[in-house]
Amino acid sequence: MDDGKTENMKDLVDRLTLGVTRILESRPGVTEVRYVEKEPAERHMIISWEQKNCCLLPEDLRNFYQMTDGFLMTWSIKFDGNNMQLGTMIINSISTLCRLGTSSIYNLPNAPTLDDLENDTDDEGKEERVEKPHFNLQCRIFELDCCNGNGKVCLVYKNVQSGVVSSRAEIWFLDRALYWHFLSDTFTAYYRLMLVHLGLPQWQYALTKYGISPQAKQWFNMYKPVACTASIIADDDMTLINKLDPNQVFKSKNKLQNAKKKTPAQLPGPQKNQTSLVTNRNASQIGSMTKKVIP
Repeated sequence: MDDGKTENMKDLVDRLTLGVTRILESRPGVTEVRYVEKEPAERHMIISWEQKNCCLLPEDLRNFYQMTDGFLMTWSIKFDGNNMQLGTMIINSISTLCRLGTSSIYNLPNAPTLDDLENDTDDEGKEERVEKPHFNLQCRIFELDCCNGNGKVCLVYKNVQSGVVSSRAEIWFLDRALYWHFLSDTFTAYYRLMLVHLGLPQWQYALTKYGISPQAKQWFNMYKPVACTASIIADDDMTLINKLDPNQVFKSKNKLQNAKKKTPAQLPGPQKNQTSLVTNRNASQIGSMTKKVIP
C-alpha cells in the first residue's frame, strides 16, 4: 500500500511540475529536490476569500487551489562542500493570499503610504501603453510570491469599482524600487514561466527591461531555464560564451615547436658537406703520401 501511495504521489508531483522535478534531478550538481505536499483548499475557504475581498479568483487559479492549497518546491546544489538552496518556487496558499493595501508603512500620523511612494516612479512608465497597477482604491493587489525579498509577484485586479465584484485579474511583478512589470494575463501562463525558469534567483527580472544581476546571470549560465527565449540572455551571448581559439592562444608555443622540428631536419645538410670535406682532405693527404713513397 505504501509503495502504491508513493507512486501516486510521484505521479501527482510530476503532473503538477510538468516534469521539472525529473529534469532537476538529472542536472549535474543538484543534490536535493524537495516538494512540499499540500492538501487541497476547502471550498468554503475559497468562497470566504472571494467574499472578503470582493473579487472572484480566476478559474485556473481556483482550480489550482482545489488541487493543492499553495505550492512550494526547492532544490539545492553542492557549493563549497555544503548544500546550498538555489531554486525556490512558491505560490502562496489561499489563507496567505494577502492584499497589499494603502495602509501607512509606519504607524505614525501622516506617514507616507505605498501610493505616495509610487507617485515618484510614475514618470518612467508614461511611454508604456500597458496600464500599470496603482496602490489606490481602483486596484486590488494580492501577493502570490515574496520572491525571497527581491520583489513581489502579485495578482492584480484593475479598474475596481466600489460594491462591484471584480473578476478579471493579471499577474504583475513589483520590484524593490516599486516599479511594475507585466508578466502574464493568466495564472496558468505565469505558473509555466515559474517552472520553466526553475525558480532560479531573481528569474522574474529576466522578463523586465532591467535584466538579472551579474551574480544571478552566472546561475542562469550553469542551470539554464528549460526553454529560455532569446530575449533572456541574447544581449549577453557574446560575453557569456568563453571563446577559446587554441591556434591564437598557443600561437607562440606552436612556432617554437615548429622551429625545433625544422632544426633537426636541416642538420644532415651541413653534416654531409663536412663529411665530404673531410673525405676530400683525407684523399688528398693519401695521394701526397703515395707520391712521396713512389720513386
